[in-house]
Amino acid sequence: MAEAGRKAIVAGFDLSDGSRRAVRWAAREASARRRPLLLVHVLAWPFEEHASIRMPGEDGLREPLQQALRRELDALVTSCREIDAELEVRSYLPYGDPVEVLGEQAAEADLLVLGGPRIEEQLGVLGSTSAELLTRRSGAPVVVVRGDRDEPGSGPVVVGVDGSPTSRLAIGFAYDFASRHRWELVAVHAWSDLPLDPFARVQQWELPWSEVRDDAAETLSESLAGWGEKYPDVEVRRAVTPERPAQALFREAQEAGLLVVGSHGRGRIRRALLGSVSHAVVNRAPCPVAVLRAG
Repeated sequence: MAEAGRKAIVAGFDLSDGSRRAVRWAAREASARRRPLLLVHVLAWPFEEHASIRMPGEDGLREPLQQALRRELDALVTSCREIDAELEVRSYLPYGDPVEVLGEQAAEADLLVLGGPRIEEQLGVLGSTSAELLTRRSGAPVVVVRGDRDEPGSGPVVVGVDGSPTSRLAIGFAYDFASRHRWELVAVHAWSDLPLDPFARVQQWELPWSEVRDDAAETLSESLAGWGEKYPDVEVRRAVTPERPAQALFREAQEAGLLVVGSHGRGRIRRALLGSVSHAVVNRAPCPVAVLRAG
């Protein structure tokens, strides 16, 4: 059972199949971390609870809607307790803006878990609520549960490493997750953002490729320094590649249980705020994705 006063894992629920899988994933992670679990559905329709504007017939619709949503949440609470009978689970059904409510909850949470679009939806992209929450610069790490499975499987944990401060946060998160689940950790450092395929052009360019690769391997080694002593039980495989970062991460994540990245975008638009690599993986990865924010 979760210890009193510990930060909760917060799972957003929006009635979609993806959010149901996210809730079950969150329940298993809360059990593994010995944390309480909070299920949140934000009622944004028709208006906030204290809004001065009222729609005709609103009062007659409000109570049946609340009751139906409470039944949904109660059923989810029961299914979470089937995963772990001692898991501390509660639900929350507030009125308001989903981004603001979940953002406030994430500020005090251990982890925020959200559902992602199905991979086979070729035109599907991350929902607006998830995208807005991921672009915020502070708050708990966010896990977007992608794919069709809510069980963790057998790993490995794949982490993107680029030497940045958020990358260091991602490494710590990945080591902790791999240790608790007893999975292999794959640390990936991809050093090419070149517009052309370096494998096809390498012989035509007068660049010291061996030195570049050595520098990349050194960056990876420096980034991982000290973590092996803290987590001696974690088996680590290092992958250094001249591919583009997103391509390398997708390749390594095909059989992964979790993909972990840092977000450190600097632009004004959402994609730039999230960072191009993290933007790509939360929309296209074949497995759950954890995004560590700079804070």
